Amino acid sequence: MNETLKQKLALLPAKPGVYLMRDRNGKVVYVGKAKSLRNRVRNYFQKATLRRADPKIRGLINSIEDLDIIEVRNEADAILTEGRLIKEYKPYYNTLFKDDKRFILLKINLRDPFPAFTVARLRKQDGATYLGPYASATSARTAKEFVERHFGLRRCRPLEPDADTHKHCLADIISFCSAPCIGRVSPEEYRHRAAEAVAFLRGERPDILKNLQTEMEAAAKKLEFETAARLRDTLLQLRRAVKQRATGTRDLDRDLEDARLGLKELREALHLKVTPRVIETFDISNTMGQQAVASMVCAVDGRPNRSRYKRFKIKFTEGPDDPGMIAEAARRRYSRLLKENKPLPDLVVFDGGITQLRAGRRALDELGLHDLPAVGLAKRFEEVVWDITNREPPLRLPLNSPGLRVLRGIRDEAHRFALTYHRSLRDRRIRESLLDDIPGIGEKRKHILLTHFGSVQRLQKASVAEIALAPGIGSRFAETVYSVLHRHS
Repeated sequence: MNETLKQKLALLPAKPGVYLMRDRNGKVVYVGKAKSLRNRVRNYFQKATLRRADPKIRGLINSIEDLDIIEVRNEADAILTEGRLIKEYKPYYNTLFKDDKRFILLKINLRDPFPAFTVARLRKQDGATYLGPYASATSARTAKEFVERHFGLRRCRPLEPDADTHKHCLADIISFCSAPCIGRVSPEEYRHRAAEAVAFLRGERPDILKNLQTEMEAAAKKLEFETAARLRDTLLQLRRAVKQRATGTRDLDRDLEDARLGLKELREALHLKVTPRVIETFDISNTMGQQAVASMVCAVDGRPNRSRYKRFKIKFTEGPDDPGMIAEAARRRYSRLLKENKPLPDLVVFDGGITQLRAGRRALDELGLHDLPAVGLAKRFEEVVWDITNREPPLRLPLNSPGLRVLRGIRDEAHRFALTYHRSLRDRRIRESLLDDIPGIGEKRKHILLTHFGSVQRLQKASVAEIALAPGIGSRFAETVYSVLHRHS
């Protein structure tokens, strides 16, 4: 690495932006985006990266002689700037990485002492069993996590985990792993579990999906809606994963064709002026109005485009008012697009029935977006609500129609995205509430501790001496903090 490059790496800001990597001739060979330029760019030049990265990444790193950065306001601006610069420069490595992208495979070697699943991109002649490729990385990872939990398979890295490995294991402590490392199950029993997991992923154990469906319906009957929704999301991804086994890119082509037909059907059924190539969908998640959030997910040509997803903390709507929250999220989303003169979607979908649609429609009309098409997708009968006067009946597309599959898929993704965000805020609030039990904590000291350690989890791992090093805490109060956080351990 030359001195110029070393100096630039040392001065990188911890801000969002775009970086341009140049070769010895000054030509841009790669453009990337980063939430933190300092962390992302420096990571390329770590010894571990050079040691473990695949040949293409190593080739890129070895060709870098200089770099430039562009700071931007946020991650969204970084995405837009990255796209513009890639089109402008057409960097060699961006093209190479894109053309060489492979779909995810799940790999397991049933001849190992204690087989475990890993994610792979290349199918090798190494005696392992490969499942996939999977067109959806989300479905593949959900399937991997499910079989690990359901069959009690290990997640640790050692080829032959032992009692020492178990000392550092969390999977067994939270009752996921069957713990073959300490003999809780025999090697034969464990290998049988692994073989059953493979059989499930090959579609040879349909009863497991049926049982999951039964659990979901039972939770719904008990009004345990969060549990039912979580099971529904898992079931959806598992069905996709099991269906996708050994399909390759032909299934992806089929999905794209199905999406194209679905968009055409939606244009005709909803009497839209243009085919809805860009669809934005809103959903709400909260617990009786608490930790309320909204999600906006985007589908382009019928396929989710995660770079365009947005999430909102509800700021102005109080209490359990889902329609009001829908209106707030829509108002904030499209007022910003108008202010920044950015393109609008071809269709807006609100999760819910006529009440949610009316609230969302009112927000759009307040912004002057009278011609922006919007519909609601009611869960009960999967009805497409489109007339806010309620004079026209909801549209009922056939349950197997490609148009409804497009709407249902993006609606379910919006629900997943909102629920994940809501749970993260709720769980963080629960963890932070532990600090409220500390005598004399106050908001100032709470802020100091969270800022210094980054999270309650890291604070719990700290010693008294380490806690005392936080500004304004001191050894006596550090002992109080430590004792409160560890009194139940």
